[in-house]
Amino acid sequence: MTRTIPMQAPRAILFDLDGTLADTAPDLAAAVNHLRMVRGMEPTPYAILRPTASAGARGMIGAAFGLTPADEGYETLRLEWFDRYQSAMAVHSSLFDGVPELIEGLNAAGIAWGVVTNKPARFTDPLIPQIGLAHAGCVVSGDTTPHSKPHPAPLFEGAQRLGIAPEQCWYVGDDLRDIEAGRAAGMVTVACAWGYCGAEEPLGWGADYLVATPHDLLRAIQAATAAQMNALVA
Repeated sequence: MTRTIPMQAPRAILFDLDGTLADTAPDLAAAVNHLRMVRGMEPTPYAILRPTASAGARGMIGAAFGLTPADEGYETLRLEWFDRYQSAMAVHSSLFDGVPELIEGLNAAGIAWGVVTNKPARFTDPLIPQIGLAHAGCVVSGDTTPHSKPHPAPLFEGAQRLGIAPEQCWYVGDDLRDIEAGRAAGMVTVACAWGYCGAEEPLGWGADYLVATPHDLLRAIQAATAAQMNALVA
């Protein structure tokens, strides 16, 4: 963890999905490599695709085909990739090691939790129950509000659905956009180094915490809670 002084204890934890709670890269990569193979192309190595998973279609198609959203042919690939991914979203996707225990710890401590992702609802809604997150207190998808991260609107929506003020929430993610969104929403921000993280080192994102494992996150929450309780009785 980068911070030694505990921040304000959370009443709720909001999580990004891909690369934070769930390792979805295998199915995302399989979908984009299917597009390559039907075009007679060799699959792109998984090691190249995995770091781009949190960037969705923009990241995957960029890595596999070298195209940006401004390029001709990108939109056709994006729509085809969406359809292929939707047909096989939970074949190899699963929660990261330690995430079930983290969620159990939050439930035991009476801390609300939910999901705020840029993933469209057409994928989020069926995927969430398939990978063991059906009991999330809220699920905010990339098209739930008029804006997606790094805009804070989805985080405000998540906090509102939980009935908790944004400043009493922590936001956890594996992408710079997550930290930017959390900061803009006035939340304590947590960068999770176990995620995909992209090309930029999370140490430079300016998050309040940088944690290596879900267990480290739970320890940070427990430390902040204990410090707040001690301050109240001092």
